[in-house]
Amino acid sequence: MVSSNQEFTRRRLLKDGFRNVCILGIGGASGILMARGQTDQYCWQIDPQKCIACGNCATFCVLEESAVKCVQTYAMCGYCKLCTGFFDPAPNALNTGAENQLCPTGAIIRTFVEDPYYEYTIDESLCIGCGKCVKWCKAFGNGSFYLQVRHDRCVNCNQCAIAAACPSEAFQRVPADQPYLLKGTNHSG
Repeated sequence: MVSSNQEFTRRRLLKDGFRNVCILGIGGASGILMARGQTDQYCWQIDPQKCIACGNCATFCVLEESAVKCVQTYAMCGYCKLCTGFFDPAPNALNTGAENQLCPTGAIIRTFVEDPYYEYTIDESLCIGCGKCVKWCKAFGNGSFYLQVRHDRCVNCNQCAIAAACPSEAFQRVPADQPYLLKGTNHSG
């Protein structure tokens, strides 16, 4: 038979133990969040001036679909009839047939404006970050296309696999409150 003193002690032990486990859990979660907040002060980004569009962004990202996407400086471009970032360097014809397009996924959308103007936009859901459009736009166009890490996708790996594989050291840590490096501006790092 269990005395009421022993039962009271067991109840108290269970109650105090449960409370201590909850406090420990809350404290641990707070510590993790604080540590994550400190590491999230910086994030990875590509310096467009250093990027050589080597193609590593498409294959070295730890995500199944790369967090790197092509973006365009609309103030610089968007209305070329013969866009070297859109067309294969030696197209069969100047039409949107897949055999004429440079992008392997068809992520660049060409829209007729008026003769001779076309507008080019990027469907980021199709972009794999291969950099083919960036490379040819830079070589024969005005360099309007460039690559950037999209932070709604990036998991901010401590050691970014793409950064480690980047031959031009274009990946750098930037303040998380200013995560994008715009083309045409000076970037230190």
